Amino acid sequence: PTSTGAVQFTEPHTIKAGEVFDGKMQTFDRSDITCSEGEGQKDTAVFLVEAGGALKNAIIGKNQKEGVHCDDHDCTIENVWWDDVCEDALSIKGGSASSVTTVINCGARSASDKVVQHNGLGTVNIDGFYAENFGKLYRSCGTCGDIPRIVTVKNVYAVDPQVSVITVNKNYGDQATLSN
Repeated sequence: PTSTGAVQFTEPHTIKAGEVFDGKMQTFDRSDITCSEGEGQKDTAVFLVEAGGALKNAIIGKNQKEGVHCDDHDCTIENVWWDDVCEDALSIKGGSASSVTTVINCGARSASDKVVQHNGLGTVNIDGFYAENFGKLYRSCGTCGDIPRIVTVKNVYAVDPQVSVITVNKNYGDQATLSN
């Protein structure tokens, strides 16, 4: 999508529980971080979305290490586009077995590794996603313990996946459902 403007943060912008942040299709990134190799943490993200919070209508620019963190699960990410993914576009952590994070009508490109990294408990629902030149669209954590994770993926258009669209852990009882 075409950006309507640019906003740079010097630290992650927190979206509180119950808050809906409408980015109005502006490009958001960090003024103090550029993409570099290695694992990032939530302090290198552009947005931190609390459980019950929602981020919508935003473009995540290239100056960041971690795009969006949902550290307590139960987030809604809608119409968010990652222009140039560094480490992970969306990291989902924490939560409970009944937690659900919803990703609706989003897209990402140039992700050498993962687009959505699911380290938390519960379910991730992805409905409507465009991914181009990426390693994995969704990856459940392979080192987070014997905790089953669930993903449902619908209406995905994947261009040039380097590894896989979905990667889950059979040994942990992960479940993946793909349709359309």
